[in-house]
Amino acid sequence: MTGFAVAVANIGADTLNVELRAVNHRYLDVTVKTPDELRMLEPVFRERLAVRMKRGKVDCRVTCARNPEAAPGLRVDTALVAALLAAAEEIRAQALTAAPLATIDILRWPGALVAPDTANETLTVAALAVFDAAWNDFAATRAREGSKLADVLQRCCDAMEAQVGRVMPRIPAIHAAYQAKLTNRLQEAGLDPDQDRLKQELALFATRIEISEEVTRLVTHVGEVRRVLNAGGAVGKRLDFLVQELLREANTLGAKSVDAELSQVALELKVLIEQMREQIQNLE
Repeated sequence: MTGFAVAVANIGADTLNVELRAVNHRYLDVTVKTPDELRMLEPVFRERLAVRMKRGKVDCRVTCARNPEAAPGLRVDTALVAALLAAAEEIRAQALTAAPLATIDILRWPGALVAPDTANETLTVAALAVFDAAWNDFAATRAREGSKLADVLQRCCDAMEAQVGRVMPRIPAIHAAYQAKLTNRLQEAGLDPDQDRLKQELALFATRIEISEEVTRLVTHVGEVRRVLNAGGAVGKRLDFLVQELLREANTLGAKSVDAELSQVALELKVLIEQMREQIQNLE
């Protein structure tokens, strides 16, 4: 199931940002990217996502940047400055014409000015809290989407049951039409429509178009889809299997059809099943 959430928190002079994205995927594929100072948390984030999700391609991106609104709080690396001054004096001792080291030159030296870093333990605890906040928003978004998709699938089930309801009442009419057609052909051929022979032909015909088992299984599978949806939780893989079974029965129903209306029912069922399949790909 798709999803997106962002959580942000200011921790001292740093701004933590956790972003979660998910798109449809048959299996669970988790990618976690963190800054160097939080690299040790990558396995933790990965494990938390693996426990809470069953499938989907999930990206978790964590960034830590200096908060532009925070007070600068710069300090001088006195040890580095002392080393720079000592090196400058040594150079001037050997090259008397060398200019003295200016203050601006020292300030421009990499590392001479150091911004205060948030304590690593504080940053770690804050990152876990921000991740949980992002997850709560992420899960709530997915839950709302899942509820809407469940309603769509329930309506598909309603439509399938309505189509199946058209099937069984057609069987007696099909038998009667076949008997009349067979009798007329025999009479047109100048043959006597013997009742015993007609009964044999009708029995063979009834066996060939017997669809009660397919109809029963269709009704059963639709009922199971409803049960799984009502149970909630991670239902995607279970529904994938049920859709395959529904399609199998719809194909068999179409193959046995000798009536235009039954063929139409089989076609409508396939359309509805395909709609369900597309929506189920969005469920975890």
